[in-house]
Formats: sequence, structure tokens, C-alpha cells
Amino acid sequence: MDEKTISSLIEQALSARKNSYAPYSHFKVGAALLDSKGNVYTGVNVENVSYPAGICAERTAISKAISEGASGFTAIAVAGGSDSCTDSVNSYCTPCGFCRQVLCEHCSGDLIVIIARSPSDYRTYTLSELLPCAFGII
Repeated sequence: MDEKTISSLIEQALSARKNSYAPYSHFKVGAALLDSKGNVYTGVNVENVSYPAGICAERTAISKAISEGASGFTAIAVAGGSDSCTDSVNSYCTPCGFCRQVLCEHCSGDLIVIIARSPSDYRTYTLSELLPCAFGII
């Protein structure tokens, strides 16, 4: 994947992050999911006072994409952290276990997962690297 595409996905995840609803954890997350046609679906975490009722940014993005008939996902960028924390606390935000398994259901093991602090400060993994013994279709 070229640097221009990676940078664009990170910027879209960071932009989406601004719409996060995180009044309890104050940990805002944005995601940008790319399909094989070049369409991008963004998502944010939406918390609820009953924590299990909330949804992560990655699952919001995949739900939006699936509900619009998208498939063939090639990459997802995830950017998260607390606005009040320093960079040492705003570590790279990887998808949680729930999100990894949901991504596994709808993506191939070679999905590129970009975890980013900024367009120039990021790491990449494949979904198979993040979820090596997944349930299901990987």
C-alpha cells in the first residue's frame, strides 16, 4: 500500500475521531475502512453508561460499510487516545479482541491494519498478525 493512501486513511480516521462520543473513558477513537473500489467508511466509538452497550470505532465502520453493501476490504486505519494525555500515554491504539474478530468475519487475513498517532507516526500489521488463531474464515 502506498504512502499517499496510508496518509489519507490516517487523516480520515483522525478527522472522524473528533465525532467520538466518549464521556466516560475520554478515550476517543476514529477508524477509516477502505474497500477494493476505493470507498472509505469511517467510524467512531460511541460509549454508553452501560459499557457493553457501546460500540468501537472499527465495528462502527464495518457496520456502515456492510449496511451499504460494501465488501472486499483492503485496509483500516485506527487512531485513538485521550485529548488530555501526552504522547507517552497516547500509545498506538490497536483494535480490541471483539473488533479483531468482527474484522475477521468480513475481511481476509491480509487486511492491512494501520494504527496511528499521526499521518507520519504509525505502524502496520495484517489482520492475521493481530489475530493469529481466529475463529472462522481466516
